[in-house]
Amino acid sequence: MRKIGFVLVFGLVLFGFGPTFSQENKKNIIVFLVDDMGWQDTSVPFWDKRTAFNDLYRTPNMERLAKRGMKFSNAYANPVCTPTRVSLATGMNEARHRITNWTNVKKDTPTDYPDSLLSPPNWNHNGLSTVPGIANSVVATPLPMLLKQAGYFNIHCGKAHFSPYGTPASNPINIGFDVNIAGSAAGHPGSFLAKDSYRSNPNDTLWAVRGLDKYIAQGLNLTEALTREAIATLEANKNNGKPFFLHMSHYAVHIPLSKDDRFYQYYIDKGVSDTEARYAALVEGMDKSLGDLMDYLDKEGIADDTYILFLSDNGGLSLTPQRGGIAHTQNLPLRQGKGSLYEGGIRIPMLVAGPGIAPSSTTKQYVGIDDIFPTLMEFAGQKKYKTIQTVDGKSMVPFLKDANKMDSEKVLLWHYPNNWTTVNLKGISWGTALRKGNWKLIYFHKYQTLELYDLNNDIGEEKDLAAKYPEKVKELADLMTKELKSKNALMPSFKKDGKQVPWPDEQYKLMNFSATK
Repeated sequence: MRKIGFVLVFGLVLFGFGPTFSQENKKNIIVFLVDDMGWQDTSVPFWDKRTAFNDLYRTPNMERLAKRGMKFSNAYANPVCTPTRVSLATGMNEARHRITNWTNVKKDTPTDYPDSLLSPPNWNHNGLSTVPGIANSVVATPLPMLLKQAGYFNIHCGKAHFSPYGTPASNPINIGFDVNIAGSAAGHPGSFLAKDSYRSNPNDTLWAVRGLDKYIAQGLNLTEALTREAIATLEANKNNGKPFFLHMSHYAVHIPLSKDDRFYQYYIDKGVSDTEARYAALVEGMDKSLGDLMDYLDKEGIADDTYILFLSDNGGLSLTPQRGGIAHTQNLPLRQGKGSLYEGGIRIPMLVAGPGIAPSSTTKQYVGIDDIFPTLMEFAGQKKYKTIQTVDGKSMVPFLKDANKMDSEKVLLWHYPNNWTTVNLKGISWGTALRKGNWKLIYFHKYQTLELYDLNNDIGEEKDLAAKYPEKVKELADLMTKELKSKNALMPSFKKDGKQVPWPDEQYKLMNFSATK
């Protein structure tokens, strides 16, 4: 699926064809987005110490990027994919845009698994939209449209997953990209293998990755095919006089864990299981892609004029049998993984390199996925722009300019009033979380509990301090409620009587913390 064009969005963004911008005036931007990659699925340590995971994975190009720029040790996304992708594209918090779970390939089809106690709210399961009138969707001014207005040539490559088939945003062209390479409503590929034609079976039409037939004929792994097509597109358009925005959005390292023979045997020889060798090979294939793009920038002499932002769309998958070993051990010391509001589900690897960013630097400032949108707009020289939506994020540029700058008053909010999986485990699904400073409060809707953690001293969230510090629980529960209500957030309801789950401040009162002080 590779198209070139533009869309006039009625009533949202007034498109004009202004002056052509050269790379001397504007900086190129690459967002390198990986699917389901955990905080430690790399040889780059994002903690203050190396772990066995850092010693297992081979990601020399992530190391190379880290040397060129800044490492964020406290970067966060949402617990599952579509909410993160929409937040990145709009700057909206997931509580506000209400796309709180992953979207289906089929329109009007919520993806929540049945639960015995709770029902999800009527969330925006039809995803992002550029036109009004589509039920259960959020209308917003997407990032690519604003960059197009600013003179950028926009390329989407890989996983899109903004909305179901039958809605405009299922095709990235309709949200402002000039070129769409293999992006659709599908949230994962049918296969990464050319011998499968990137399909789960010959009749697969919903999950098949399309438009890459020439690479199928060459027998290339999907990650390699996407990379080559992205570079070919950059090369074909390098003389158009415009800076580029490349949304390099890999399907890796999402399941299915197709075996990449280029890297698989190395991990088998390291003594890991077949499943984990497949996973690690996907990670290394992704890293090669990053290196190939960096090599292209170097060859063209434009590396110093290009920002690269590397990140994952949620925490690492930690369910078995999809992953090998014991469940929820794949992200240790972080607790749990994808689908969870514990750190393993939302903390992600993030690297940023480009003009003015100190090489080999690290910031401990915590930032969220909502912050990417205004950051990229500032990279593009656009501080004043108009959007339909309220942009919740704040630019990360002050932290990129000064690694020692900290904002301990910054508030991050996550809201997941949905049921992601059949796994009935506290921490997975059904929750709201808030971070301010080193304190993190988690409200588990299903269990009607509030848990408090000091992340500075307890990164593994092993010691719930709620009973010890009820005043802090009250402060953060009040703040969480204020944040949710200001964003018109939706809450789940109890099946037994249809009543809404209490707001966090109401839950605090129900738990009677004063009696345990």
